Amino acid sequence: MPHADADDYFWIPTTPPFLRKRDEAQRVALMREMFVSRPAWVLSGSMLGWGESVVVECDAIVFVTLDPAERLRRLEEREIVRRAGRPHDDDAWRVFKTWAEGYDDPTFDGRNRVEHDTWLAAIGKPVLHLDSRSTVEELTDAVCGWEPAGATS
Repeated sequence: MPHADADDYFWIPTTPPFLRKRDEAQRVALMREMFVSRPAWVLSGSMLGWGESVVVECDAIVFVTLDPAERLRRLEEREIVRRAGRPHDDDAWRVFKTWAEGYDDPTFDGRNRVEHDTWLAAIGKPVLHLDSRSTVEELTDAVCGWEPAGATS
């Protein structure tokens, strides 16, 4: 099944990466062109606040939570891989890391876990909540064994 990552549509490719956002209409149009019209697809990443017109075409949502310390460790590891000797914007990384550190704080002024939970409750799609402390096998079994109520396919 085709997989897409929301970041690939949210950001205009740059060197270093993640410096310029696409206009919302361009993001959605590109998603529609690349995968939404296919009979099946998986999209990872957050669509909160910009991609609802794509989300309404989803059958179901899987929301995976991650321990905050582990999430930050993985973000730092991912950043090292993404740099791979390429130019890097240290200031942009610090801003992003500060933002990522605030995600689990309900008072954080930015996209946070409370906003995601509220959004998921209101989106009108079946949601499977998973905890990444489970093994990959347990997570896979949970997704593959899930039959979302109200899903269209």
